[in-house]
Amino acid sequence: MQDLLAGKTAIVTGSTSGIGEAIAEAFAAQGAWVAIIGTNAERGEQVVKKIKESTHSDRAAFYSVDVSNTTAVEQIVKDIAALKGGIDILVNNAGITKDGLLMRMSENDWDAVIQTNLKSCFNWAKPVSRLMLKAKKGKIINVSSVVGLAGEAGQVNYASSKAGMIGFTKSLAKEIASRNIQVNCIAPGFIETRMTAVLPSERKEEVLKMIPLARMGTPAEVANAALFLASPLSDYITGQVLTVDGGMVM
Repeated sequence: MQDLLAGKTAIVTGSTSGIGEAIAEAFAAQGAWVAIIGTNAERGEQVVKKIKESTHSDRAAFYSVDVSNTTAVEQIVKDIAALKGGIDILVNNAGITKDGLLMRMSENDWDAVIQTNLKSCFNWAKPVSRLMLKAKKGKIINVSSVVGLAGEAGQVNYASSKAGMIGFTKSLAKEIASRNIQVNCIAPGFIETRMTAVLPSERKEEVLKMIPLARMGTPAEVANAALFLASPLSDYITGQVLTVDGGMVM
């Protein structure tokens, strides 16, 4: 099926690389105009250029913003809504890791992960959902992690932020479902990104043993799940967590 998102306006945070970039590209390929959100202007403009070349149209624009800055996010949402006449899709994908055992974890490492991964959902979903409530339609997708479902030693901050995103998703889904707005969550497993590229080879071997499909996933495979949840194909699905993990967590 082509043009599943024709005429739609989407915001994808953390979309200058990895999973977010793949989601932005998938959305644009299906007809959406996409706001690329990040802090690295060079990578952001590269994604915009890539989308322009692949779609032969101006279907993307880069916005530099710290997703944990409430005031800055609210202004960006206003700017995009004014430019495009509304916002149809929001993907909260921005995320960082600052791993370490709890006994050695600094307060700054805890706060940074919670602010970027979890508070950003609040910062974006609040102003965007206001617009969607008025329009009586919309899709919000939060990119969590299987770590938020199963936990992982050395990642109490990351796991807490990702588990929080799942609770956020389910609660918001119940709050705004009556206005025809669907809120869902994707929980990727081990995906081939810059974040997993730094894993030691021994750790990668351990990981593969835990995955029934015996391989890591690709950003495009997560993007396919996001495309489904952003499209009319998922209009009767809300408050759900879709794992994209090769069967790692069942």
